[in-house]
Amino acid sequence: MDGSGFVNRPVGRSDRPRAATSAADQLAAGEDDGGVTLDPEELFELDADRPDLSGAVLLHTLDGFVDAGAAVRLARTALLAGEAPVVARFDVDQLHDYRARRPVMHFDVDHWSDYDSPQLAMHLLHDVDGTPYLLLAGPEPDTQWERFVAAVALLVERLELRLVIGLDAFPMSVPHSRPTPIIVHGSRRELFADYRAWLGQIMVPASAGHLIEYRLGALGVDALGIAAPVPPYLSQAEYPTAALALLREVGARAGLRLDTSALEDAERVNREAIDRQVAGSDELQTLVTAIEAQYDAAATAAQTALAEGDLPSADELGAELERFLANESRGD
Repeated sequence: MDGSGFVNRPVGRSDRPRAATSAADQLAAGEDDGGVTLDPEELFELDADRPDLSGAVLLHTLDGFVDAGAAVRLARTALLAGEAPVVARFDVDQLHDYRARRPVMHFDVDHWSDYDSPQLAMHLLHDVDGTPYLLLAGPEPDTQWERFVAAVALLVERLELRLVIGLDAFPMSVPHSRPTPIIVHGSRRELFADYRAWLGQIMVPASAGHLIEYRLGALGVDALGIAAPVPPYLSQAEYPTAALALLREVGARAGLRLDTSALEDAERVNREAIDRQVAGSDELQTLVTAIEAQYDAAATAAQTALAEGDLPSADELGAELERFLANESRGD
């Protein structure tokens, strides 16, 4: 162990023996359709001085996939506003494509003064009641997805976590003047039995976060995904309303009381700014009015937000996501 409290012997090795035939071991060994070949144990280091986290929840909010309205980033920033010690740290050098996503360096007059090194880590947080939970934050891996997911599975097993939740936000034809219709999905229906699904079958570009949910579900681990649609005219701006909706849903599903006061303040300011912009643009007024009419007609017809009507079909939603990703990659 070094002075930081992290284990220096074979990285990520457990402090106690565990069954060699566990589901996480099978995934790590490649006994599925993923075919892991590199040891996921060597991809992370675990704090030896960590508290007992059995029964805790893990949230994952990786950068790099669709994040319309910066909702996931805003939610993550709100959660990390206080003390957030690292419990587990991943070896970013093995996962990050530095040429594709170049870190920032700081130059001061005549020398390099700082370097924003990418960090991918699990942080220990507490809700307003003092209940501990974990947040996995940092850049989505560019490579070794299966190995990374196997490493997450090992950590979930080792820390005896009870639930894993991923957050997403994507553009869709919903108006800012109506409630955000959260989408919930997961490894077993009992985790969200009260939720009425309104999406059909779709095909969208994959993310490491989605693969976490998929692989953990195959291992019998409780895993959820929570996604917030964002108005298309706000997808490139910050939209705290969607971030707030995400965290409220997380709190309800995970039994956590999260501090959302900063997001609530940001939402009020943001809503006033949006209303001013819409009021000053005939084109925006026409667009918002049309989307409101579609939303209201769909909600009335099905008695559930956006279940039917003239809103995008599953195929159209997939196409909209692909267009958004293409624009993001071009920096539009």
